[in-house]
Amino acid sequence: MKRLRQILRAVRAQMRAAWMTAMQYRLSFLGEGIVSLLWTGFTVVPLIVAYDYREGIEGWSFNECLIVVGVFIALQGILEGFIHPNLGSVVQLVRRGTLDYVLLKPLDAQLMVSVARSTPLKLPHIGVGLALAGVMAARLPDPPGPAQAGVALLLLLCATAILYSIYVFIVSTSFWFVRVDNLSFLLISVLDTGRFPVVFYTGAVRVFLTFILPVGMMTTYPALALRGLLSPRGALTALAVAAAFLLASRLVWRTAIRRYSSASS
Repeated sequence: MKRLRQILRAVRAQMRAAWMTAMQYRLSFLGEGIVSLLWTGFTVVPLIVAYDYREGIEGWSFNECLIVVGVFIALQGILEGFIHPNLGSVVQLVRRGTLDYVLLKPLDAQLMVSVARSTPLKLPHIGVGLALAGVMAARLPDPPGPAQAGVALLLLLCATAILYSIYVFIVSTSFWFVRVDNLSFLLISVLDTGRFPVVFYTGAVRVFLTFILPVGMMTTYPALALRGLLSPRGALTALAVAAAFLLASRLVWRTAIRRYSSASS
């Protein structure tokens, strides 16, 4: 219990420092809110064009697709605000041999690099995405109840865990290779496919986005939960996949750390 309190205190201190830094530039925070609204509009444009000539695509109405868009925007905000700023710094630490300063701290190294450099300025993106998903869900013929909304939020947490784990896989390769920056950009490009329901894709692309890089599970499953179409088995599968990804990321990280050659080596 004492160890847990120490960890929570360290995480709270890191997040507080990041928040205080962000609030020094309030106009930037407001600007990010405006940008998130503009980006939401840009993201919706392809759907407006697609639904201009039809009422539904693969069983998804326009409002239902907007729920997926909202989840996608929220995940992008989580990625850009918390996952990428933190784990992206690992590549530089390994390249310069300065990861020693993290490894010498009394707390777990993976935890420290996961909370050290958050960017709260991206919070408006998360808020706009959740608001869009919530408003569109409320406009459904059969609006979701508290239980369905709770399951959707749980699945969003699972999506965050999967996204975090995938990013750990990428940055861990920096312990073997010099430059892996392009892999993170490739991941961001692939994640763009999550702005549409996974059933919009066919063939090998759908298989890849469902079973290999579960982007469809990250964005489509929460929307299905809000629509009341996700079975308990589907929700449990998402939980199991998230747990498996987290466990795998932990094993990969510990293996990578053993390969690290510090600046003093």
